[in-house]
Amino acid sequence: MSLAVTIDVAGLAPGQTRAVSAHGLELLLCNAEGRYYAIENRCPHAMARLDAAVLSGCILECPVHGGRLDVRDGSPQRHPIRRPAHTYPVRESGGRIEITLGA
Repeated sequence: MSLAVTIDVAGLAPGQTRAVSAHGLELLLCNAEGRYYAIENRCPHAMARLDAAVLSGCILECPVHGGRLDVRDGSPQRHPIRRPAHTYPVRESGGRIEITLGA
């Protein structure tokens, strides 16, 4: 059985991010080129929050050290980030998204 949360993403334009809390998890919602993604709101290298990170296309740049992550799968794209960030499945439906948080 999966735990899911539905979030209104109206007003989250392409290139923008929004921090949200859901069931004790800190998430960063990303509108990357018109598609929505949910990634943990924490850099896997510096453990810093990614609220102030810059999103360019599908790449999120950590505001602390400039490491980069791909929001589609959490994969590291530039050092010093070496470990992937956790991502969550997202399903879009009429201005809202449903994020599957896990079992």
